[in-house]
Amino acid sequence: MDRRKFLKQSSLASSLFMVPSFVRAFEQVASSKLGYKRLVIIQLSGGNDGLNTVIPYRNDLYYKERPTLGIAKNEILKLNDDVGLNPALEPLKRLYDKGYLSIINNVGYPNPVRSHFRSMDIWQTATDSNKFSQSGWVGRYLDNYGKQPHSAIEVDESLSLAMKGENFNAIATQDAKSFYNLSKDPYFKNIRNHKNDAHLNEHNLGYLYKSMIAAESSAKYIFEKSKTVSSKKEYPNNKFGKQMKTTAQFINSNLETKVFYTSLGGFDTHVNQINTQKRLLDIYANSVEAFVQDLKDNDTFKDTLILTFSEFGRRVKQNASVGTDHGTANNVFVIGENLKKQGLYNNMASLSDLDDNGDLKFEIDFRTIYATVLDKWLEVDDEKVLNKSFKQLDFI
Repeated sequence: MDRRKFLKQSSLASSLFMVPSFVRAFEQVASSKLGYKRLVIIQLSGGNDGLNTVIPYRNDLYYKERPTLGIAKNEILKLNDDVGLNPALEPLKRLYDKGYLSIINNVGYPNPVRSHFRSMDIWQTATDSNKFSQSGWVGRYLDNYGKQPHSAIEVDESLSLAMKGENFNAIATQDAKSFYNLSKDPYFKNIRNHKNDAHLNEHNLGYLYKSMIAAESSAKYIFEKSKTVSSKKEYPNNKFGKQMKTTAQFINSNLETKVFYTSLGGFDTHVNQINTQKRLLDIYANSVEAFVQDLKDNDTFKDTLILTFSEFGRRVKQNASVGTDHGTANNVFVIGENLKKQGLYNNMASLSDLDDNGDLKFEIDFRTIYATVLDKWLEVDDEKVLNKSFKQLDFI
């Protein structure tokens, strides 16, 4: 079988190139290294406006800089005498009142970048802003501690940089049954019959072949395991709601998966921000509340930690289009049943002491959050994954 025919005949070649890889060394990792705790990462893509998400409603500078964009005081969901949530986040406020939410303010990194793609790369790779990496922080976790390709799953159609390791990638799938059916593609058997062809080694397709074998095994495992559980919880009827429902199904079926990755896009609100952000935050909050209740109903919430981030915040001052331009520091939400520090983890950023571009000054390096999650939740060597030591926080 020549290389062109190999690629043309296999639909799996294009579908699974970015999905799993196969490294036999990980078969030797003890299961005790992985434990049972799970991490769910939610990415708010586009740069969510943190200042209209967690709002310093008693600060006059907030309304001065946002005369038409500022949320009216009587609409804000008050957390205390100074800070409140966007009115679209009422479901999240209920989680807050139960002690399930920790809000970490002023999160960013040194020498911030205001490009969506570059800043997202920095958050996903956990590198300095002047360095580049081909591996993500979850991918490097898998490199060191992964056991199977399904040790991490992105509930989407493609794989984010965060989930790609140097030797070991996660799996991307939105539907277990579709993924399983894909792995049974009629050409797959044909490819396996040619596994010893010289062309495979000649064109480095042996790696692809092994990846596809690993994918087939994981696809069958995910499908057989997850089909035993059917969620009775009603989720919002949108893509993100479906992602969270699928994630809950995977968790409640006790898949041996440590990290799940999901995303909600559309937060690049340069124009007429209020309605767009309100709609997106409503989708996020209602989906997360349904997800938490689904896990609680199945007694899996206690072993699940949910981390929500966006690649950057927005400028403090509203623009001429009643929107906001790219900024820097932002808030991060951590949701769990046994948080050490519930509620507001730290104070809001100063609105009078901004950087030269009129942006909030960051206080907490986002990698300290990753380090904390890796060490205290996933119970692995955070420095080995992040390639640098970071001071940990105490929210878990």
